[in-house]
Amino acid sequence: MENLSPKARRKARMFAIQALYQQQFNDLSIADLQQQFLVENPEIKADWAFFQKITREVLTHLTELDELFMPHLTRTTEEVNPVEKGILRLGTTELKHHPETPYKVVINEYVELAKSFGAEAGHKFVNSVLDKVAAHARSIEKTHNQKEN
Repeated sequence: MENLSPKARRKARMFAIQALYQQQFNDLSIADLQQQFLVENPEIKADWAFFQKITREVLTHLTELDELFMPHLTRTTEEVNPVEKGILRLGTTELKHHPETPYKVVINEYVELAKSFGAEAGHKFVNSVLDKVAAHARSIEKTHNQKEN
């Protein structure tokens, strides 16, 4: 059964960041990478279905995702910290492919994870880039939200 609690989703995102970081340095298939995390963390109550879905989406659409956030970078993708690159890819995936999660929630979740895993001011960078991605990927939602405020 899928665990859709906010805490379980947060843990899935945390594991996804770790998996994508690891994948940048190891030539593992998506299935092997996912299986490794499932086997190593059986007692953790994470939304494993969500973990599998977003890691698969990121790893199968890397070029498309990078093209969505690259115009908003103040540096080259090679200069982006590998953790922050994974966070941007995951955040962009959720903004593009998961409209069921409000864009503000997506941005907040990844900013918080950037505070935990990224460089000292990395969360500010992540916030800025994902906010700009949301302006394009979720323009209708963002416009509607601004009118209400």
